[in-house]
Amino acid sequence: MTFITAEIGINHNGDLKIAKKLIKIAKDTGCDAVKFQKRTVEKVYSKDMLDSPRDSPWGTTQRDQKNGLEFTLKQYELIDKYCKKLKIPWFASCWDIQSQIELGKFNTKYNKIASAMLTHEKLLRTVAEEKKYTFISTGMSTLSEISKAVSIFKKYKCNFELMHSHSAYPMPAEEANLKVINTLQKKFNCKVGYSGHETGSYLLCVTAVLLGASSIERHITLDRSMYGSDQPASIQDSDDLVDGIRKMEVMVGDGTKVVYDSEIPIAAKLRKVNDTMIKRYN
Repeated sequence: MTFITAEIGINHNGDLKIAKKLIKIAKDTGCDAVKFQKRTVEKVYSKDMLDSPRDSPWGTTQRDQKNGLEFTLKQYELIDKYCKKLKIPWFASCWDIQSQIELGKFNTKYNKIASAMLTHEKLLRTVAEEKKYTFISTGMSTLSEISKAVSIFKKYKCNFELMHSHSAYPMPAEEANLKVINTLQKKFNCKVGYSGHETGSYLLCVTAVLLGASSIERHITLDRSMYGSDQPASIQDSDDLVDGIRKMEVMVGDGTKVVYDSEIPIAAKLRKVNDTMIKRYN
C-alpha cells in the first residue's frame, strides 16, 4: 500500500492553529503521516542574505521572514502532542545538524532528507546514524550525487527510500519525467517514491503510483492564495489525492490473469462452450 505523506512544510506560516488544521485534514483524509521543515536560520543562511531586504508579514528583511516561518521547540512539543492525540505520525526534513539533533528528542518514526540537503554529507551521516527509516528526495541531483548519498545510508545500515522529485515550485508538468522512478529502482535496487511540486491536480501522483512509486509526498495547504512560496505548488483537496491513489491501487491489481465472477454470465451468453467449460468458470 502506498505510503502517503502530507507535507505541511512551512505552509503553516508560523501559526500553530494553521498547523493543527492541516494535521487534522491529513488525518481525516487518510494520509499516513505529516511532515514539517526545520531550520536553524542563522546556520542555514549567510548574514548577508539574512540582512537583505524582503517584505513579509513578519518584517522587512530575509531574517524576519525566515524566522517567522519557523516553529520553536516548545511549539513542536505541542505538535507532537496533537499528532499523538490524532494517532498520525509526524516527522521533519531538517536543513542543518542542530535542527536534526533538537528534533531527536521527539523520537519520530521517520526521517527525511530534503533535495537541497542531498549533498550535505555531514547531515546525511547524522541522519543515517539514527537508523530511522529515511525518505531521500532527489530533486536537482545527479545520479552520481544520489549514489554518494545512498552509499552513506548503506554504510550505516539505515533503511531508506529514494523520492523522485523536481525542485521547481511549482514544477512544470512536462518536466515530471516520472519514468525516473523506474530508473532509480533499477540502479539502486530500492523503493522509490514521488515527491510532487506540481500545481493543482493529483494526476501525476496517481500516475506515479501506477509506475510503481512506493510512497507519495505532496504539499497541502488551506488555501493556495495564502502567503508563501510553497503554497502555489500545494493541494487543497487531499481527500481527492488519497482517494485517487487508493482507487488506483485497486485498479492496478496484482497481475494475475483470472476470469472474474462478473465475466462468467457473459461468457456463458456470448461463447459456445460445453458443460465442462462452464463448470470450469464456476
